[in-house]
Amino acid sequence: MIQFLKESTFAVNEVFNRSWELLKKHYFSVAGLCFLLFVTSGLSNFLATTISDFNVVLSGFMAFFFMIMYFGLNLTLFKYILNLIDGNQDKKLIHCIPSSKEIAHFFGAMLSIMVLSFALLMILGAILFPLLYLLENGTNRVVLIEKFTTSVVYAAAVLTFILIIRIAFYPFFIIDKHAGTFKSLRFSFALTKGNVFKLLLIFAVFASLQLLQMYFNYLGYYIIFIILNLVSSFLVVPLASIVVSVAYREMMSDYHGGEDPKILNNIF
Repeated sequence: MIQFLKESTFAVNEVFNRSWELLKKHYFSVAGLCFLLFVTSGLSNFLATTISDFNVVLSGFMAFFFMIMYFGLNLTLFKYILNLIDGNQDKKLIHCIPSSKEIAHFFGAMLSIMVLSFALLMILGAILFPLLYLLENGTNRVVLIEKFTTSVVYAAAVLTFILIIRIAFYPFFIIDKHAGTFKSLRFSFALTKGNVFKLLLIFAVFASLQLLQMYFNYLGYYIIFIILNLVSSFLVVPLASIVVSVAYREMMSDYHGGEDPKILNNIF
C-alpha cells in the first residue's frame, strides 16, 4: 500500500511538473482562452438576468446560446492544449474549434450523466427503503424519513462524485478520438480504471485551494480573498486545464482497454 501511495504521488508530481512547464511556455494563449471562458460566463449571467425582465423567451434563447458558446470554448481549450502537448504548436487555433457533431455528442454525454445520477439516486433509495421498517422501532416516522432521505442523498452524492471522476474524460475522447456520446463515456470509464486515486490527489490539490479561498471569505479577510481569487483566475484555472489534459495523455499512454470497452469489465 505504501509503495502504491509513493507511485501515485510520484505520478501526480510528474503531471504537475510537466503541466507547469507547458504553462510557462504558453501562458498567454492558454490564459487568454480561460479569460474568454470567464467573460462568456459573466456575460451570459448578466444578459440572462437583464433580458429576463423584458422577454423570458429571448432570455432562454440567449442562455442556450451562451451555454453552447461556453462549452464550445471549453472544448477548444482542451483541443488546443492537446496540440501543445503533442508538439503541434503550429496548428492554428481555428482548427481547434469543435464541430457541431462534437458539440452534440458533448451535450448528449452531459445529459446521459444527469440521467445516470438521477437513476443512481432512485436505485439507492429503492434498495435502502426496507431499512425504514427495520429502523423504525418506535422512532418518530417523520424524523426517521427525514434522516433516511438525507442519508440516501449523501450516499448518492458520494457515488455520483466517484462516477463523475470515472467518466470525466469523455470530452477528450470526443475531440481527440472522435468518439460518440456513449462510446466516449465507456472510454473514460475504461481509462480511469486503476487511476482513481491519482485523480483524487489531483482533485484534492485544486479543491484545497478553493476551500482556502472560501475560508478567508468566510472569515471576512476580503483582501486575501481577492488576492486568492486573482491567483485562481489567472494561474490556477489555466494550470488546472493543462493538468487535466496532461493526465489524459499520460493515462492514454498506458491504456489497454481496447477500441470498444465495456463498462462492466472496467468497474474495478
